[in-house]
Amino acid sequence: MQWYEIVVGIVLILTSLALIAIVLLQESKTQGLSGAIAGGAETFLGKGKSKTTEQKLAKITKVLAIVFFVLALVSTLIVLFIN
Repeated sequence: MQWYEIVVGIVLILTSLALIAIVLLQESKTQGLSGAIAGGAETFLGKGKSKTTEQKLAKITKVLAIVFFVLALVSTLIVLFIN
């Protein structure tokens, strides 16, 4: 096992643990029927506000998911083509 395989594996594990933690920190989006009716007004009125914690967590989740998939692809390519 080469050093770069170990590094990619460790970073992949750390990224997956961070992704799990960030997803667990997010609040549930299910609000039932009352949330569906009143949800449009909240979205419209809250549009100009600064970024909330939920928006930041959602952005971090997207970035971590992209990093996770890229690392998974890289590790697969390392195993297939270098070994």
